[in-house]
Amino acid sequence: MPQDILCRVLRDVPLVRDDNLIVSAETFDDAGVYRLTDELCLVQTVDVFTPVVDDPWWFGAVAAANSLSDVYAMGGRPLTVLSILGFPPQLDPMIMGEILKGSAEKVRESGAVIAGGHTLVDQELKFGLSVTGLVHPDRVVRNSTARPGDRLVLTKPIGSGLVTTGVKRGEVKDDALLDRLTRMMATLNREAAEAMVSVGVSAATDITGFGLLGHALSMAQTSGVTIRFLWDAIPRIPRDVERLASTCVSGGTSGNRRHALPFVRFGPGIDHAKQIVLFDAQTSGGLLISVPAEKLDRLLAELERRGVETRAVIGEVLPAAETPLEVL
Repeated sequence: MPQDILCRVLRDVPLVRDDNLIVSAETFDDAGVYRLTDELCLVQTVDVFTPVVDDPWWFGAVAAANSLSDVYAMGGRPLTVLSILGFPPQLDPMIMGEILKGSAEKVRESGAVIAGGHTLVDQELKFGLSVTGLVHPDRVVRNSTARPGDRLVLTKPIGSGLVTTGVKRGEVKDDALLDRLTRMMATLNREAAEAMVSVGVSAATDITGFGLLGHALSMAQTSGVTIRFLWDAIPRIPRDVERLASTCVSGGTSGNRRHALPFVRFGPGIDHAKQIVLFDAQTSGGLLISVPAEKLDRLLAELERRGVETRAVIGEVLPAAETPLEVL
């Protein structure tokens, strides 16, 4: 669902106030957090989407990694999951089995357990997970607490939406690129999350459907800061992914641009194609971590020690200015 429509709709939905609901939909964070005791919180999220790859096993794995990521972004540990599957009756039921197998492998890798699920007949294939996790109240990582002086670290390249849309439209036929991208999307954000929790960071969010700028906009607005990105520092897959910006733009990316564009100041070198990459709707992207400058080296070292391949310093957090986002 486009971010601008969600913002309009949710304005009219009454929020239930509860002192134990310490993170809610109010800040457009990655998951809700509910305090059970002084030492334990539940982290809850749900995510469902249509296939981004043709192979059903890999679709299940990517969808599971994407859903689990919301718990990791909050600094939590996944505990239980429920599968949600909408399946067209004309498809071979064995496809359903492969999707569930791919998902089960990722859930097993995360250390969580599958508690059950729900299936329904649907005209379009959809799959995802509802995930419940645990976190200590003092270790919750929010998207709304970035601070001026922080540095911004991204743990996966962007560009997945343009590439997968390009495959669907026949514009991308590079099997090696698609294999690399699929494995990246199926990679859990567990190690990156454990690294940021061990170091102690200001804020974080994962980069998924709203794109880099959409998720960063929520972080900037709820934190009361301006976020500045440096284009040349942002990892992309492939590096020249902007060449797809004229023919491979998804509806989600167009919606992201429509919503966030008024809140961004682009430098003179950031042309339309580069802007599209920044708005590109991602699947199972990396964590965007806002870390105090004095902890940056520790975070990078910890990410490297844990085998996180991408650990790019892509910008900084500034005091609030005229626009919440800048890209130079």
